[in-house]
This record gives sequence, structure tokens and C-alpha cells, in this order.
Amino acid sequence: MTGKVTSQQVAELAGVSQSAVSRVFTPGASVSKKMALKVRESAEQLGYRPNVLARAMVSGKSRIIGIVVSYFENQFYTEILAKFSEALKERGYHILIFMASVESHALEEVMNDILDYQVDGIIVASVNLTSDIVDGCHSAGVPVVLFNRSQDIAGVSAITSENFAGGRKVADFLLSGGHKKIGYIAGWEQASTQRDRERGLISALEDANVEMFAREVGNFNTEEAREATRRMFQCPEEKRPDAVFVANDHMALTVMDVLRYECNLRIPEDVSVVGYDDAPPAAWPTYNLTTVRQRSNIMVEETLNALFEWIESPETARCRTIAIDGPLMVRGSARLPEANNTQGITDERF
Repeated sequence: MTGKVTSQQVAELAGVSQSAVSRVFTPGASVSKKMALKVRESAEQLGYRPNVLARAMVSGKSRIIGIVVSYFENQFYTEILAKFSEALKERGYHILIFMASVESHALEEVMNDILDYQVDGIIVASVNLTSDIVDGCHSAGVPVVLFNRSQDIAGVSAITSENFAGGRKVADFLLSGGHKKIGYIAGWEQASTQRDRERGLISALEDANVEMFAREVGNFNTEEAREATRRMFQCPEEKRPDAVFVANDHMALTVMDVLRYECNLRIPEDVSVVGYDDAPPAAWPTYNLTTVRQRSNIMVEETLNALFEWIESPETARCRTIAIDGPLMVRGSARLPEANNTQGITDERF
């Protein structure tokens, strides 16, 4: 058969009504197994594919969720997108991924593009919103949920890890390992995740009457993390840290490569390195990175719960900010505390 096959042609071959064909290809619609089998066999024979966008125009539901990501090179988000895709598929939804820089004007353009696709909801990961952007989405009847970010904006739910507590865990761990000169390589300064992780680190150091020894900014970027490591460590021994907390694993892996292959420092003998996220490469033998785990399965689940509460019951839905605690995954990139010096350390090995 040549030309585009229509649902009417499928209906005629199957001997059913056109509305029956529509119901078969509408997720959640009521249809008998016998009817569904007859229609799908006819559709396969004719090479018919349902027009999802056209159906969305009629029903007002596209069953598509837009996801905005800024740091796609970050391995943590590669894993997260796969989990969102699988979880949404189980709900009968699909994802549409958009890339955006962290600048608000660029994000505004992306959000306008997303709304043109008639998405049912939007998840914004690792990007800061503005009130104007949120108002535009709400005017279009599209709910927005922040993932791995928190902002004080009305009408937006936010799901994060317990970043402040995570920063404290790292400080307690390094102090318990006998470190006195603890450095920090920050992420993007305007990110809530970055600020809270650093605040937690400083809080625990202050409790121990220890000052942060050195600080550089890597902006969650590979090349900037590389330069930050060079500035921090290419100096006389007395001026360089004996441990460094890096604001996420993506930068921490780069930090480890520079320390080993440019600065000729041993990890953890000369310097301990701790990251944040527990992205898949952190457990690779090459890095064996000690890091704070973000419980991504729970974070994805809570994000979708918050989003679908707005999609399914907008009149009664409420905004929520949820912070999920995660353990410190102790591996080989950092000096281990002595057995009698483990107060505040949460890893099950201690």
C-alpha cells in the first residue's frame, strides 16, 4: 500500500469503528482483548502508525513529559534520564529532552519551545528557574518540578538530596581521617546544590575549629575543574591541601586525573579526594572514588509523584520541597579513619 495509512482504513480491514481503533491506541482506554488483537493485527498488516500529536490536540493530553538538562556531559544525568524514561514508560508516558545553558534568557527560549510541543508536564534538572518562566508554564496549564535544585519560587515543587548534610558528612569523614588542610572545588556558584554542599562542609569544619584551607571554582565543567586543580595543587607542598572535596563526581574524576598525571601526586597517600553523586564511573576501579550517594531511584520517584499530583489533580495539588538523605560511599580515593575515630561517619563499614 502506498501513501499514509489512516485509522479509517484500519477500521475497515478490522471490521470495527474508527473510534474503536482510536481506543486501542490510546493508553488506558477501555477495550476488549479480542478487539485490541483484531485492530493491532490489521494495523500491522497495513503498516499503520497512530498520530500521537494529532490525538493530543483532540484529547488535550500528549502523554509527553519535557525534561530540561544543562550538564548532559555529567554521567549522573545520563543515568537519571534513563531512569526517568523507564519510569515514565511504565506510566504510559514518553520524554522529550531539551538542552539549556544555565542562563535564564536561554532557558526561557527552551521553555517556550517545550510548551509548543503540548507537553503535559516539565522536569527541570540542574537549571535555575525564574518567576516569569514559571508563570508562563502555569498560564499554559503545564506543571513544573525542579530536580536536583531548590528555589524559593511559588508554585514549584523541588526534589533534592540532603546536600547540607552531605557536605557535613564529607567534612566529618576527612577530619576523622586526620586531615587538617581540606580544600574545596566548588560548582556553579548560583546552584542551590553547590551552595548547600559547601555550607555543610564549612559548618562541620567550624564545629571542629578548622578553617577551609583552599577554595577554587570548577563550575561543574571539565576544563574549569582541570584549571581549578592546577591552581590548587601546582604549588609547594606546604601550600597545597592534603584533602579535597569536589562538588560533584563529574569534576572529581577530572581532579583525580590531574593530580595523578600532571601533579604526580598519589591518591590517597598524598591527597584524599571525595566527590558527590555516586555517578556510575565513581565505582570503576580506575577511580574508586569515595563520594556521597544521591539516591537517584527515590529522587526520580518523588519527582514524578510531585509532577503527576499536579497533572492529575491540579485543584488539590500542593507544592513540596523534599530532600533525600544519602550515604557516604567509602572507597579507595580517601584516607580511612582510624577504627576509634569514626564519629559522624555513616558508611555501613564503620
